[in-house]
Amino acid sequence: METYLALGSNMGDSRHYLKQAVEQLNQHSEISVLSKSDIYETDPYGDVPQDDYLNAVIKIETTLSPHELLKTVNDIEASLDRERLVRWGPRTIDIDIVLMGELEIDTPDLIIPHKEITKRSFVLIPLKDVYTKVMLKGKSLDEWIELSGNADEVRQTNESWD
Repeated sequence: METYLALGSNMGDSRHYLKQAVEQLNQHSEISVLSKSDIYETDPYGDVPQDDYLNAVIKIETTLSPHELLKTVNDIEASLDRERLVRWGPRTIDIDIVLMGELEIDTPDLIIPHKEITKRSFVLIPLKDVYTKVMLKGKSLDEWIELSGNADEVRQTNESWD
């Protein structure tokens, strides 16, 4: 199933953590990384003082169920020293399932599409690099980016995946 994952990091060597997350995902027998967005620098989300983030979105193909994929990304986060100490706090790596085919899931531990997707330019702008559809929830990505009101918090970088 075509799936989009948002990645973010703002601790240590953030580019390294993004690359390691993608490599580990691609090594999984039921996941193929199809494309990667550019890497963007973004202001932190929420009220916790912290460094800026590097953010990206990747498009994958997977045969995992949504909850199996959630376990996989949580295991990868743990392998990359992710600690959940403060909500919206700094992190070595954050991997969110933002879209998974046409699925709509709302359980206590997993909501797809991600409930905040249309409010976060740090997801929408990199998503635009790899998203294969024209519309998301009835609007174009450009419309959602404009409505988010925070597109100016997302900046192109010279960071590369190489």
